[in-house]
Amino acid sequence: MKKLLKYILILMLGILTSCSEDLIGENTKGVIKGTVVKKGTNTPIANVKISTSPTTTTTFTGTDGSFTIADAPTGDYSVKAEYSGYVTNYQGINLNNDGQTVTVVFEMSDDTSLNSAPSIPVLVSPADNSTEQPLSLNLSWTSTDPDNDSLKYDVIVKNASNTIVQNINAIKTTTHNLTGLQFNTTYFWQVAVSDGVNPKVFSETRQFKTVVTPTNRFHYVKRDGNGNYYIVSANETNANFNLTTNSQNSFRPRLNNDANKVAFLRNVGGNYQIFTSKRDGSDVIQVTSLPVTGFSNSEIDFSWNKVGSQFIYANFDKLYRINSDGSGLTLIYTTSDGSLISECDWSYDGSKIALKTNNLSGYGVKVFIINMSGTIIQNVLSGLPGGAGGLNFSADGKKLLYTRDIAGFESVQYRQLDSRVFIYNLENNTSQDISSLSQKTNGTNDLDPRFSPNDADIILTNTSNDNISVKSVVKITLTANNGNFPRAVLFNDAEMPDWE
Repeated sequence: MKKLLKYILILMLGILTSCSEDLIGENTKGVIKGTVVKKGTNTPIANVKISTSPTTTTTFTGTDGSFTIADAPTGDYSVKAEYSGYVTNYQGINLNNDGQTVTVVFEMSDDTSLNSAPSIPVLVSPADNSTEQPLSLNLSWTSTDPDNDSLKYDVIVKNASNTIVQNINAIKTTTHNLTGLQFNTTYFWQVAVSDGVNPKVFSETRQFKTVVTPTNRFHYVKRDGNGNYYIVSANETNANFNLTTNSQNSFRPRLNNDANKVAFLRNVGGNYQIFTSKRDGSDVIQVTSLPVTGFSNSEIDFSWNKVGSQFIYANFDKLYRINSDGSGLTLIYTTSDGSLISECDWSYDGSKIALKTNNLSGYGVKVFIINMSGTIIQNVLSGLPGGAGGLNFSADGKKLLYTRDIAGFESVQYRQLDSRVFIYNLENNTSQDISSLSQKTNGTNDLDPRFSPNDADIILTNTSNDNISVKSVVKITLTANNGNFPRAVLFNDAEMPDWE
């Protein structure tokens, strides 16, 4: 019996000794450190709740996304990161040794399941299938978000005539002013909305059609703040639109009704070339490659033939004819004395051309008529001091408009002091001072005259002779009233008019 008790006591001591060794691990501890960032951007996330299983200390990340759990007993853990709006993340770690530090990085993803998508945008204006819409109009729509998220919109606009698609992205309001539309064109439009969390939501597609191109017969030129010319198409009440933009220097418009196109000069790399466009300003085509040049860029001119199939224009001392598609460049005249050809006009019947030549300073002016063989058939003006120009045949080819500075003033700035409009009768070689008969204001110049389509009126540019004042387009009616021709301003802040 004593021996049995002795064995039981030895066995119990062994058990106690074994239990004492298992409890030693409770006194070994380590450190769990980590950082929480947003997946994809690695942006630190603050105030993320960090906890472990088995349970240790619960903590929260700082502004830099970092956290530390000190004095964690050694062992295996599952570390949890949780934050509203993000998918809860878990990391498994092992603390095996006393004093060990384990570092973890949590990349948390947005929990889109907690965020609802915006409502489908409802297109409000313009109404579907609406017509006669202006070339600049406001698109408007509505959309809401159940989570009150900040919404951004994409507007997609497709031109039905050329399939060009315009994307206007990241609009923060429910309206957009759409500009630069073309006349008589159908457009399709759609809106997509994004809350930054869910996939974009698209509206239905609607369509509208713009107004028909007006048959404006007036064109004139304006300058922007940087000195660039741009061309305006207008009717007599000045209901107008910009035919060209001010991003390109375009001037000297010439409408041809038979071709249904407007031609003009445009700066291309420092040279001036003839371009054409449709009456709405679309389908712009460069006609020339040999530039139009003479004495001064603001003085040079060119001319259509009546049917709109060809142009004539000058390059220094030479006059060329070219087809309106850019083919068939032909030399038709060269000055005999090397003088520069600045202006030309082609008669409606196509039988003759009026030319103005001058020296390098713009003076020594000659105005004369040649036939299509390049032979001079009539002299109109020569041997007088001062500037001159503004050639234009009447419809029957029997009269020629021109301007001349009767002051005879000459300067290096090519300033004119009293430029007047004259009608020269080619049948009897007489001229009539139209500016005097229409009571031109003293100290002003009449420039760039053009006959009206029926020759009953003249339009021209009038401006102060100081060369810096605002210009106006004026109409003079060639029917005498109390011995004078009535004069009226058509367009303010305008120059280089055309009336076809």
